[in-house]
Amino acid sequence: MKTIKNIILVILFGTFVSFCLYIAPNYKKDGTENVTNLVINYTNVTSKKKGEVIIEDDGTIYISKQDIENYYDKYLYYDEQYNYIIAASNGKTACFHIDDEILDINGNKSNSKIIKKNDTYYIPISKIEEVYNINVKYIEKNNTVVIESLDRKLQTAKTTKSTNVKYKNTEFSKSLEKLDEGSKVSIVPNEEIINYEGWTLVKTENGKIGYIKNENLTESIIEREEPVKENKTISLVWEYFSEYAKAPENDENVKYNGVNVVSPSFFYIQDSKLKENVGTEGVNYINWAKANNYEVWPMVANNSDNKEKMDEFSEWIRDYKKRQNMINQIVNYVKKYNLDGINIDFENIYLKDKDYLSRFIIELKPKLEAVNAKLSVDVTEPDGSENWSLCFDRNLIGDVADYIVFMAYDQHGKSSEVAGSTAAYYWVERNINKFINQEEVDPSKIILGIPFYTILWKQSDNELKGDFVATKNVDKYITSDLEVQWLEDSKQNYIEYNKNNVTYKMWIEDEQSISEKLNLVNKYNLAGAAFWQKGYEDESIWTIVKQKLME
Repeated sequence: MKTIKNIILVILFGTFVSFCLYIAPNYKKDGTENVTNLVINYTNVTSKKKGEVIIEDDGTIYISKQDIENYYDKYLYYDEQYNYIIAASNGKTACFHIDDEILDINGNKSNSKIIKKNDTYYIPISKIEEVYNINVKYIEKNNTVVIESLDRKLQTAKTTKSTNVKYKNTEFSKSLEKLDEGSKVSIVPNEEIINYEGWTLVKTENGKIGYIKNENLTESIIEREEPVKENKTISLVWEYFSEYAKAPENDENVKYNGVNVVSPSFFYIQDSKLKENVGTEGVNYINWAKANNYEVWPMVANNSDNKEKMDEFSEWIRDYKKRQNMINQIVNYVKKYNLDGINIDFENIYLKDKDYLSRFIIELKPKLEAVNAKLSVDVTEPDGSENWSLCFDRNLIGDVADYIVFMAYDQHGKSSEVAGSTAAYYWVERNINKFINQEEVDPSKIILGIPFYTILWKQSDNELKGDFVATKNVDKYITSDLEVQWLEDSKQNYIEYNKNNVTYKMWIEDEQSISEKLNLVNKYNLAGAAFWQKGYEDESIWTIVKQKLME
């Protein structure tokens, strides 16, 4: 009998110990006590942040540059030349002039200092709420800073009675806060929580994150939805004319079938200034385009076709103030002509300027966003030469810009040492995969550039020469006695013939080859296609473009 009693006591003791071990973690200190807590949206990040939280006597709230980079702005930038810290987002550019203790947000200046402590910059995040579209508040009674993103979904509920917020979804868990009846709480989105039964994970107005029984909540409503992203397939055509030529005179009867965006070559950089080629003809062109519901995204070209121009480009792109001057010129033209967007076409750039080009894109985007204009940026294929390909950070451009345009042509340009296709299907598809998998660009931001031209190659014993041929003129080179061969890997028609000891070769761009490339837009769910350039094409191609992209 005594033995049985001892066994029962051992079992009871073991059960008690197990129960204590089970609930003990709910009551242990978690490293967030006796320090200023930082709650970002639905997560207490106090134990994970890099720096401290500083609350000034005037109520200004500071967090470290590293924490802002980690949670809000990976492109937050310190400019050594001017001793500035620059944040650019949400249609706003904030520039902290550290030496002068001045904060400039889109031209509006105020007094604001940056704190430097233990080689760490602390930034007054409460002064730049509008830049990140956030609400920042300090709750003194529990020493917590709560930052809420105002572009995220918000669902709230109210308590049905006085209730405790629990650390875990169990009655035995530690109570984090006691709420009165009718207290408002924010419900943590489902995608951010682990499945639990009978409990709801919430955030209180004091920044406490814990569980409330479902039966103790009522009046659940959605107060704010996330912005809906535009889902429009882009069909853009570039329209090129030099600074000496004028925009085409399109009357009301002229229509661009299968197009919803036009990109005329209105702007170019010369002597480190933005020059325009608009004039009366250009204004008429813009009015014609808008009357036909085409968006107008004029091209801005750097024209760096020699070392002198490359050096000139390098000089201004590396200087924050000069970048801002160029950006302001672009924005002024957008406002002057009521443009819908801008297409940046910077080519032939020094590899050393790669990061500064990225800064230009980062700083341009919010300025265009503020005037409701889209930003598209032209880039070449990955893994090419330094000044042609490696000078682009495609991941960053694809992240920041509204669209990144892959100029999928000149696989073999006129100066190539071997004859080949201008844009073979296999080459285009391989590089699309590089954009998506290697460069990690969102497919929904990629516009595929397609050529309306090809090269007629002339190969003799001592020379290889390539002549440009517009797609609309290809038929002139296909005589009745020629055999036209379909190349399955290139998905192009091909001709080859010999005349006067010269071998002629052409990988043809026509309706078939362009149709196959347009299939890639749909296969990889790309944003759309762009065509270089208007006037080179056979008009029949637009029917195919419309069918593939817009129906």
